[in-house]
Formats: sequence, structure tokens, C-alpha cells
Amino acid sequence: MYDQSRLSELIRFARVGPGSTVIDVYPGDGNWTRLFSDTVGPEGRVYSFVPAEIADFKNDPVGRMRTLAKEPGRANVEAVSADLMAMPGVTQPADVLWLHLFYHDLHTALMQKKGATAAAFNRAVHERLKAGGRYVIVDHAAAVGAGTSAAQSLHRIDPASVRAEVKAAGFVLDAESTLLANKDDPHTIEVFDASIKGRTDRFAYRFVKP
Repeated sequence: MYDQSRLSELIRFARVGPGSTVIDVYPGDGNWTRLFSDTVGPEGRVYSFVPAEIADFKNDPVGRMRTLAKEPGRANVEAVSADLMAMPGVTQPADVLWLHLFYHDLHTALMQKKGATAAAFNRAVHERLKAGGRYVIVDHAAAVGAGTSAAQSLHRIDPASVRAEVKAAGFVLDAESTLLANKDDPHTIEVFDASIKGRTDRFAYRFVKP
């Protein structure tokens, strides 16, 4: 995770506040789910959405989120799981859908094994967000011009590809942040390589449903 100042800035960037409804897709360890839970308060709602495509992982991602939802003070959290494309059916209309270091996975065999595509998922997000809702994406940047070619091998994606794909689903780019940028990242090595792990050049986009 990031230091407290960056965490706070990213939550502000996503425009998550008291009473918001947030869908945290592919929540991992649940750190963002917890932060959103604290931010939205008792009048808000957080859906911790685990795609069924990864539900059989050895670390039991669904069970972990269900345990998180039972923590004291987490009554506003609901752990849900379904095929990625069924996300709208297990959540309610949301103010924010959050993707942290996950968008590139939409272009991998793992997430496509049940028929999901980036284009179809972006349309599903558009369906689930309220008018004026925010689709916030933070991911590892690939080299300029790489498109989606590094998604499987390096876990990176060209920011230009993300912009084009999300806009094609009817979203408008509302803001971008360089908070997590790193000009020293060569963009040509896997994000888990010890020389760059935790310090990759990352982009952050906030798209809005008109």
C-alpha cells in the first residue's frame, strides 16, 4: 500500500465520501475495502467484489472478504462473488467503481476464461454506475505504443489503450493524476521484478458516466 498522504489523495481523487456506494473490484487483501468502509460511514455501502474467475485461488479470496465483512464496524461492507460479467447482478447502483492494479488483467487469459472482455466489462461498469458515477482506474503503465501486448507478460498496459477502451463504453475522462508516476521505470520489465516492485510507474484516471 501507499503512505497515508497518498492513500488520502487517491480517495479524494475517486471522490469517495460519506454516504457513497463503492464497488471495489478484485479487492486482494481488502485494504481498499477497509479504507472505503471507513470513508463512506454507516450511511454508505461497499461491495467487495471477487470475480469468480479467481475464487478458487489457494488464498481463498472470497472467504477472506467474507471474514473482513464480519469485522467490527464493517456492517457497511458486503462481500460478493460472481463471474466478472455478472458483477451488475450482485451489486447495487454505485457512485464509484474502483479498479486498483487490475484493469490490465481484463486482457489476460485468466480473466477471459469465462468469456469476459475489456469492452464488455466496461459496458457492465457503465450499466452499474449511477449518472455522474466515477470509474476510477489505477494501473501499471506499459511503454508508449505497447497497447495491451504487455498485459499478460509484464502485467502492464499502455494508458492510451485504457483511455480509448473506456471512452468507447460511453465514459468521459474527467481527471488524471500523476501522484504515482515514476519516470525512472523502464516500462519493459515485469512489475514483480525486484528492481521495480512497488515502485512502478502508475497512472490514475477518473472517468465519469454522463
